[in-house]
Amino acid sequence: MTAVIENGETVEPPPGKGDDGVFVTLRETPRAAKALLLGVFVNKLAAFIQIYLVLFLTNRGFSPTQAGLALGIYGAGAVAGSLLGGSLSDRLGPRTATLISMTGSAALIVSILYLPTYPLLLTAIFLVSTVGQFYRPAAQVLLTELTPKHRLVMITAMYRLGLNLGMTAAPLIGAALLSISYNALFWGEAAAALTFAVIASLALPRRVARPQAEPAAETGTASPGRSGYLAVLADRRYSVYLLAVLLTSIVYCQYTATLPLDIAAAGVSLWWYGAAVSLNGFIVITCELAMTKVVQRWPIRLTALLGLGLVAVGYGIYAIGPLPVWFMVGTLVWTLSEIIGGPTVFAYPAMAGPERLRGRYIGAMQSVFGLGTALGPVLGTLVWFQVGRSVWLWAALVAAVATVAGLVGMRTPPTGAEEPQPAVASAG
Repeated sequence: MTAVIENGETVEPPPGKGDDGVFVTLRETPRAAKALLLGVFVNKLAAFIQIYLVLFLTNRGFSPTQAGLALGIYGAGAVAGSLLGGSLSDRLGPRTATLISMTGSAALIVSILYLPTYPLLLTAIFLVSTVGQFYRPAAQVLLTELTPKHRLVMITAMYRLGLNLGMTAAPLIGAALLSISYNALFWGEAAAALTFAVIASLALPRRVARPQAEPAAETGTASPGRSGYLAVLADRRYSVYLLAVLLTSIVYCQYTATLPLDIAAAGVSLWWYGAAVSLNGFIVITCELAMTKVVQRWPIRLTALLGLGLVAVGYGIYAIGPLPVWFMVGTLVWTLSEIIGGPTVFAYPAMAGPERLRGRYIGAMQSVFGLGTALGPVLGTLVWFQVGRSVWLWAALVAAVATVAGLVGMRTPPTGAEEPQPAVASAG
């Protein structure tokens, strides 16, 4: 039997659990977890609004400025939704939070087609994004409760694969529906949300009972005298980890805004920008699971070091010179950071805090990540206009600070933590 690394320490897996490969993990994953992965994938296949919102609003006669503001409102809703979703998951359970998210967002999505005024549209767009995000912390909580701890990183990688595949296909499916009408586009997204709601209603457990308390579940230092997100913030090391996630996400998303500006200003064909983005997507989709099979056995802080540190190296390579070779090599390096560290960084919040606050720990991380991706393009372009190509040196410096913060903020549970008994899903 092969020992595995679990939260930074070497642990013998339970009997019969020594193979943590992709297919074995998927085969032995509970039916509820498989259903959840399917529901997330279906929902992401129809994630059209964020992609086509600007076109929809300008087609309705609103100005580009108004459309851009609406897109910003949508991003703000995603940040709020992650926080609220974490609270709902802790209070009501992941299944209920998911049902509220999918049924509520389906109704709100359709309402956008029929609201007559701009203020009402902004309100609906904010609510669509907020409510539609409730399921994200809930999904991670449920996967954590249903998955043996030594397989949590692999299950998270599968979850991320579903998100990435859905987001890759959504623009193409959306374009096909848009060729019919905007009604088909919005009703299509609502139908996908309702499909996920049906899957959740039929397959997800109302609660997950554990025969005994998890010894490792209380490894966080959230204050027992506080509740909600105040208790999360009281965990100082986890707050440092959240800072690392914020800074990394601000740097990571520079490829969406600053990189094409820099390539165009250098007189390099934008074909190279498309090639770099395609390279990233291809490697993440095809290689992340295989890489996770290897890195899930590493100490968690080593994985974080590479996952966060290679972001600094990759964006620093862009500063070498405005040549296609450096754009491609830099993209390859920070893509490696994503497939090495992404599943671990996203799985860590479920490991970090007490079970009673698991949804909030996850929601805090996801909201901070969303905030970083919203702020990043704005900050990056502002800095680029001020300092030119030196922006990549600043990006590398910020990512290096994030790496240090990640290493400080990610803790290893006490030695000797035992593997908990398997969770039992209950429909009652």
